[in-house]
Amino acid sequence: MSVLRRVDIGDRRWRDFAASRPEASLFHNPAWTELLAECYGFDPFALVVEEEGEIRAGLPMLEIRGHLGGSRWVSLPFTDNCPPLAADPALLPRLPRALDEASAAAGAEDVVIHAEVRGPGAGTWVSAVTHSLDLQPDADAVFATFHRSQVQRSVRKAEREGVRLQRAGRESELTEDFYRLHLDTRRRQGTPIQPYRFFGLLWKRILEPGLGFLTLAHVGDVPVAGAVFLVWNETVIYKYGASDPRYLSARPNHLLFWDAIRWSCEQGYTRFDFGRSDVGHSSLRDFKSRWGTEERPLRYTSLSGGARDLTEGLAARALGEVIRRSPPWVCERLGAALYRYAA
Repeated sequence: MSVLRRVDIGDRRWRDFAASRPEASLFHNPAWTELLAECYGFDPFALVVEEEGEIRAGLPMLEIRGHLGGSRWVSLPFTDNCPPLAADPALLPRLPRALDEASAAAGAEDVVIHAEVRGPGAGTWVSAVTHSLDLQPDADAVFATFHRSQVQRSVRKAEREGVRLQRAGRESELTEDFYRLHLDTRRRQGTPIQPYRFFGLLWKRILEPGLGFLTLAHVGDVPVAGAVFLVWNETVIYKYGASDPRYLSARPNHLLFWDAIRWSCEQGYTRFDFGRSDVGHSSLRDFKSRWGTEERPLRYTSLSGGARDLTEGLAARALGEVIRRSPPWVCERLGAALYRYAA
């Protein structure tokens, strides 16, 4: 008999179950859920399906409470893709109804899953796209699948230009060097940056324990680009990137990605995820498509039937114009005040 239970996100049984599933990524690791919970003040837990006391399916969850009352369950905000895990695929069709009943009993107004989940009353929408690259131990064979002029030559150019890569070993490289690049990049994009405290927590909970890494690209002694990658189980995920546009002709981003892909092959990972891209961001989608990747739609689900995409509204576009036309501190202050409300 199957029983749906709410368990502590740090429950060892949940961690062990997630680690046993080859399709699980760092987003299923309790460390990621705990990072978001601590930074934004959400309540973390895991919803699991048990059979005879053994976890057979489940997903991490955050409860997000509104100032005016009410709450939502989200798996997981600020997360590209977080599908339910199941040892038996036959359990997945029964999961939406069980989630809907459990959330209603707890007084939650909706359950939002950052993955496609089919069920009665569920509403699904395309939020963005993702690009995935299959890996193999022979990194050179993977390199040969890249676009010859747009990727391979760019990597070689970065090497000729003397772009130097350095794996971050100190928190300050994330909270100072990368943060400055990221803040400037977000301002150019018209997007609020995550609260500053997020980066300290990212180092403490993810990068320092070895669940991810930051690589900075330097021209001379100047950090000109950086990328944060998340690693767990069989998958490496590109999560955050930033660069100084004055140095893009040296192709530091191409070298950053190739270095991460080569390392992933050498370490035995089987999949490299280039992360989320907005549907309308054609230049970014083209960049990622040239690495031998497969593009897939990212479909999200609301069990209440409502579809939402906060990035496409008039208010979001107006906010973007304000940020682009303002000094960096405006982007920083707006992120500190508003970022959690995009969850």
